Amino acid sequence: MVMKAELVFIPMPRLGHFVSMAQLAKLLLDLHPNLSITVLIMKLIPDAELDAHVHSLTATRIKFIHLPPPETHKDLSPANFITNLVQTHVPLVKQAATNIVHYSTSVLDSPRFAGYVFYASGAAFLGFQFYALGLHDEQNVNIFELKDSDTEFTIPSYLNPVSSKLFPTVMLKPESLPMMNTLARGLRKAKGIMINTFWELESHAISSLSEGSAPPVYPVGPILNLESETRGASKGSFKGDQVKEIACALEQSGHRFLWSLRQPPDPSKGPMASPTDYDDGSEVLPEGFLDRTHGIGKIIGWAPQLAILGHPAIGWFVSHCGWNSTLESIWFGVPIAAWPIYAEQQLNAFKSVRELGLAVEIKMDYRRDGIGSDEIEIVSAKTIEKGIRSMMEEGSDVRKRVKEMSEKSRKALMNGGSSHSTTRRLVDDVLDHALRKLARLYSGAERRAKEAM
Repeated sequence: MVMKAELVFIPMPRLGHFVSMAQLAKLLLDLHPNLSITVLIMKLIPDAELDAHVHSLTATRIKFIHLPPPETHKDLSPANFITNLVQTHVPLVKQAATNIVHYSTSVLDSPRFAGYVFYASGAAFLGFQFYALGLHDEQNVNIFELKDSDTEFTIPSYLNPVSSKLFPTVMLKPESLPMMNTLARGLRKAKGIMINTFWELESHAISSLSEGSAPPVYPVGPILNLESETRGASKGSFKGDQVKEIACALEQSGHRFLWSLRQPPDPSKGPMASPTDYDDGSEVLPEGFLDRTHGIGKIIGWAPQLAILGHPAIGWFVSHCGWNSTLESIWFGVPIAAWPIYAEQQLNAFKSVRELGLAVEIKMDYRRDGIGSDEIEIVSAKTIEKGIRSMMEEGSDVRKRVKEMSEKSRKALMNGGSSHSTTRRLVDDVLDHALRKLARLYSGAERRAKEAM
């Protein structure tokens, strides 16, 4: 008998997460003809770009179900946005899953009903989340108490001690730490965790997870959407004072540049809002800047990042170090000048600069989302210029390492490559798990039938 399996994917309602999960779905379907995949789409606000991306996938074997927005979605607290979002969607997801796989609600409620998780960040940060959860649950340490310190921690998923100055802001705030701990506990209960990384990039972190108490991990990356660009996936922007410092640094360095200049999102539009293009970028630039740099630089709005990274004229990439951007820079062999902004980007920068030697630093401990203060640090033109000169004039060894890792990232996805082999093992494990669960269900049904006779 040919075993067929139905997988249900439930991405977070963020375009970057959806795109990565959709790419993973396509990869799994290509590897196994007997898989079917349905994606449940949570959407709180109208999203034309997400709709367009879904439409572009209609010719594939992926099915999509749009969940209705929950009645309470307008009351989601920003501090606990993710956990509240998931909780409000639980009944909608259960109903949709029941319709798809014909499981009873009692089976879906069972603690044995555990799914696989696609983790869109790297293996090192996953290890950090588990480590932080252990500090809280086992040692009664609240990480938010470290917000003003420079304490170093030995975290198994990192080779070097990590300063608390690089911990994500969301974990240094007492109102949002419970959300992160809840997410980490959920990850620990997963049947397995697919990670958007590859062995050659994060062998130490992957090994540390495999040796610890984490669920089985499957490095299946790099999962990248190389077929189309998504405007909503980019969140990088600065306010006027910082823009002027960047402009001065670029002008003083004398190096050629392409600058994607965007204005911060309107706060009244909520946490899901994205930056927008300026009608006239000169209004936030130093007077005369455009005239003085017209021969060496070009300023644009939204940038087609993949097309730019793939262009042979690009030598370096000043990046916020989001994990997707990090993987894209490696794929195209373009080294990073690290300037993280929010989320786990400070730790991504640390890994790229200090552990892998694939980047240089501009300001590794920068935070746009300040802790306990409305004041946002302004990085000086002098600091930025130093980073620019470091990458352009002294970064030959970094460029060489990035080129080598680029080749490894592509080989990982080829037939017989590390991620290709892991993905095949994942499919086998999923099917084996489904067979064993089906056998238990039939065995229980037979036993109950005999007892009733």
